[in-house]
Amino acid sequence: MRAASSGRVAARSAALDAGVSVVTVAKAYRLLKAILSTAVDDQLIKRNPCRIKGAGQERSPERPVLTVAEVYKLADAIEPRYRALVLLATFGSLRWGELAGLQCRDIDLDAGTVRVERQLMQITGKGLVFTEPKSAAGKRTVVIPELIVKDLREHVKYFAQDGEKGLIFAGPDDGPLRNTNFNRRVWPQVLQDTDLPKIHFHDLRHTGQHPRRERRGVDPGADGAHGSLQHAGRDDLSALDPRAAAAGGPQARRPRPRGTRRDIGHATGTGAGQGRMKIEAQVRRPCLTWASSCREGGGA
Repeated sequence: MRAASSGRVAARSAALDAGVSVVTVAKAYRLLKAILSTAVDDQLIKRNPCRIKGAGQERSPERPVLTVAEVYKLADAIEPRYRALVLLATFGSLRWGELAGLQCRDIDLDAGTVRVERQLMQITGKGLVFTEPKSAAGKRTVVIPELIVKDLREHVKYFAQDGEKGLIFAGPDDGPLRNTNFNRRVWPQVLQDTDLPKIHFHDLRHTGQHPRRERRGVDPGADGAHGSLQHAGRDDLSALDPRAAAAGGPQARRPRPRGTRRDIGHATGTGAGQGRMKIEAQVRRPCLTWASSCREGGGA
């Protein structure tokens, strides 16, 4: 303690000079200040050397957000099994762990709601573990825009695990999603393919919460051009989707192959779990062909 109290605490400046983020340094400084305050109370040191005004305050830079057109550009380019993941993360403002922990019993597509009851987290030494949501308010029912219900319904047919407790979002091996694999194999590639800003997956949640949304022919700063994307209606968001006018809705896809796994309102029930990889290949081909033609024709 005596060594820590001699002179001013220089570790903060050294950490900043070394490239450690301002937020991390602020958290560390705040913790050190609390420890040394206890030492003062216990009369181990005479005074707390952490006296830099405002050094423990976090000032996180604003994270980048995408426009609706960019979100759909991302959803069109990503592997089909992750399309609904991108859309629900954005328009439902769900965290990665909440998405990974969603089970078939949690989603009611007829009512257009998703119930967040748990999250699936990767914990060092324990692997993937179901835990409570991040906060007490984390357990909630999310109303999802009608705009993405069709995508979610198709996703459940082709990619969700079977049974009420089956995971809505599963990996290519039909196992749980792992953010480490996704962030290494899928996310960087799709950002590169779409030439979008190098955002984090979590930034999609902020995109959904962001008050600004752009409309064709409407100044984003004009009256009425603000509101959470999560609460925007079909008319508001369809106007932003380049495919909406031609198709009467945002999802102008080619017909899916027959033999789907389940046809549901509420996402429960059973279906043939065999041949999923074959079906996925059938789904992927027309999706990618269609997305490519849209891009060549000037679509999002």
